[in-house]
Amino acid sequence: MTAVIPPEADWEQAPGLLTGAKTLELSAERCNLGYWLSAVAQGTLRDRAVTGHHNAAVPPFMKQDGPLREAMMLELGLRSVAEEKATRILSYYVANAPGIVEMEFYATQLIDEARHSKVFRDHLVELGVPAAELHDTIAEMSREYVPEVLQPVEDLAARIIRDERDFVGGVAVFTIVIEGVLAPAAELAERKWDRLDPAASEISRGAAIDEIRHLTVGSSIIRDHLIRHPEYRPRLMEILAAGRELWDRVPDRKYVMYREELFQKGMAQQADLLRDYEVWPGRLLLDTTPEERYDMAERWTDEMAESRLRFMGLEDALPLLSGTDVA
Repeated sequence: MTAVIPPEADWEQAPGLLTGAKTLELSAERCNLGYWLSAVAQGTLRDRAVTGHHNAAVPPFMKQDGPLREAMMLELGLRSVAEEKATRILSYYVANAPGIVEMEFYATQLIDEARHSKVFRDHLVELGVPAAELHDTIAEMSREYVPEVLQPVEDLAARIIRDERDFVGGVAVFTIVIEGVLAPAAELAERKWDRLDPAASEISRGAAIDEIRHLTVGSSIIRDHLIRHPEYRPRLMEILAAGRELWDRVPDRKYVMYREELFQKGMAQQADLLRDYEVWPGRLLLDTTPEERYDMAERWTDEMAESRLRFMGLEDALPLLSGTDVA
């Protein structure tokens, strides 16, 4: 009997990350282990389980030294390290889950993040990095990024979920502070590499389908907990304030802007491929600047945060996270 794949896990029918994260409602009860084994393993990952893409070619120019290849190397190399750290910290979510339903869901998310790390990492081999040198190459490119950006994020999550054993607080860190901030940048990656490296774009598409599930299920866990335990709200606001302070402090912008400047030089060299390509409605990718792309990802972050926080009943946290008053 052929498994029926739900639309949100189907490669062709699943919405984009921004739309899905803002409109779908998924619960841990629905997205249990059986769901993952059928809908994800047999649906989203069909023909893409190993590489993250299905017969998408890597253009020859992406295998040649230059700004475009360097931008891709940095983007996926750093994302692979971030996903590796996410995988490791998620083991504490599995260990501290209050029930079987939550344990099963976070066990599947742990596998998702491990897979993301693998396919991001392995794409560097498709770009020409010798497999024997892959881990050393990634370690070198992330040498400063890990302590400056990733380690503070990991420390916050570890303090809440491992040391304080606050499961719902840990869910908030992952759903709102970490994935809620980084997901829009992943959406941009899928769009901007569409013509230049279709394999990388497919890899990002698969990761985005997973992230929709992570964001929406995490949001439902927080919403339901606040309904049952409204006295938890002050504690949650403290965690969100710590998350806001964290992102104000870590120098992530310098890393993003550096690779976006490389991307800018590289896409100009492949202008013929991008003549009519709109990265978002009404805007040609060729006409965008690094600053504009960065600002758009920030705007998507705010839009997604507003939608998810309203769903969780956390409208009062909107000014805290965005730094602006929201009507």
